[in-house]
Amino acid sequence: MKKFMACALSTCMVAATLVACDPNGGTTPAPTPATPDDGGQPTAPVDNGGETFQPIPAPTDGTYGDWAITESPIGFFWGGTWVVSSQAAVDAGKAEGVKAIMEYITLDDSESGLQYAWANGTFNVSDDVDLENIKPANGGDKGTIELWNFTNEIPKMVYQYVQDHPDFGYNVHVTIKGTGDGYQDALDQALMNGQVDIYGCESAFVLKYTQGDMAKFAAPYESLGIDAAAATKAADIAGYTIDIGTRPSDGKLVGLGYQATGGVFIYRRSIAKDVWGSDDPAVVKEKIGGGTGSWDTYWAAAEELKQHGYGICSGDGDMWHAIENSSDKGWIVDDKLYIDPKREEFFDISKKLKDNGYHNDTQDWGDAWFADMKGQGEKQVLGFFGPAWLINYTMLDNCGNKPEGLGSAGDCVASGTVMAKSKCTPDFLAGQNMFDVFVPANAFANGKNLTQYDEKINNIFRDKVREYTAGNLSKEEAIDAFKTDVNEQLGIAID
Repeated sequence: MKKFMACALSTCMVAATLVACDPNGGTTPAPTPATPDDGGQPTAPVDNGGETFQPIPAPTDGTYGDWAITESPIGFFWGGTWVVSSQAAVDAGKAEGVKAIMEYITLDDSESGLQYAWANGTFNVSDDVDLENIKPANGGDKGTIELWNFTNEIPKMVYQYVQDHPDFGYNVHVTIKGTGDGYQDALDQALMNGQVDIYGCESAFVLKYTQGDMAKFAAPYESLGIDAAAATKAADIAGYTIDIGTRPSDGKLVGLGYQATGGVFIYRRSIAKDVWGSDDPAVVKEKIGGGTGSWDTYWAAAEELKQHGYGICSGDGDMWHAIENSSDKGWIVDDKLYIDPKREEFFDISKKLKDNGYHNDTQDWGDAWFADMKGQGEKQVLGFFGPAWLINYTMLDNCGNKPEGLGSAGDCVASGTVMAKSKCTPDFLAGQNMFDVFVPANAFANGKNLTQYDEKINNIFRDKVREYTAGNLSKEEAIDAFKTDVNEQLGIAID
């Protein structure tokens, strides 16, 4: 039987929490007052027209257990990773080994499989293991599989598979290169040289490898001996991940994601309780306009939070991912650059956040953004927008007081069969069943607004938005500069 190293303190499928819950299901953490000497941020009273509010002290240890989730004002999805195999691997006689790994990651819906462990928070491979050269205890006599990815996530999955299958016939050599370190360029060259067998593709550029310029190098699932239609139906794989992984030129399935990435609003319970008297997800949903399809109520909440000395989010990127991935159309329409009205509105949204002091003006993935997850930014902020993976791979490691030995908090996976038999109540969320909110949010995940150029175009767009909000360009100048840069850097036609 396959075994997974259980995360020591996850409460997926286990009824236990590390924080005290009030009778109504909320929590009442007692943060330690911060001082300038202990790394926290001192709090200051906020004078609001004669009424003075004192924000709760910034926690000195961290925010683990002070979080909950509720529905976002607008439905969106963000991110996800697809796994693709190469035709070169099939031609080299490695189909048997590649098939085993591809099935394990993307199609196994059993309770001893990866997706079940992933969903229920029991998958935990140490960061200390050797992921560069993965060798089965008794096997490896059939050759070496070349695995490429931009994080250690897929390599850890393959490591677990090899541990569970000591007679696996292949060694696995792993290449990890970050997306900011030229992953795509290096992967493209390796594919053209026939040096890659399995590779990971993030949603921002997956279409390049499943439907775009590099799709010709991908191996259909059927080339591996997998009945794709029957297997995806049996595992009830999310339709959008199949659509994104299907190559238009021949209608063949060449890649699948293993996550479902519908987004929600992830918020600090203690701040909600301080401002609104309750940390109940239903109350916070009403306060921020969850499910309304509009930002109007959210802005009212932002002003109320400001009056109490808080920001509503960390930086404009927190809202950008919700806006980008809820737009009706992508960046390319009829072979020309297209700016969806919802994305163009981000200029005004970003400026409103900055001009009114509703955030800390951080950039996502920067140190200041991570500091806000720990509650130690310029001012404390209510929350972040994101899918389950944002909790698992970003917030857990940056909340400041993650328990030692904790692996995953649980995640949403692509298999509906697995999700139907899973439950996850992590301590990070003070025992809230995350799937009650995340699973409905997954209905908003789709690939209709993706293009193979998203990573590069998004970077250009957000740079121009920052130029506008900083006062360096007018809105019209920023839009013109955006169009020019896309045309010059990517050769995409503009009006």
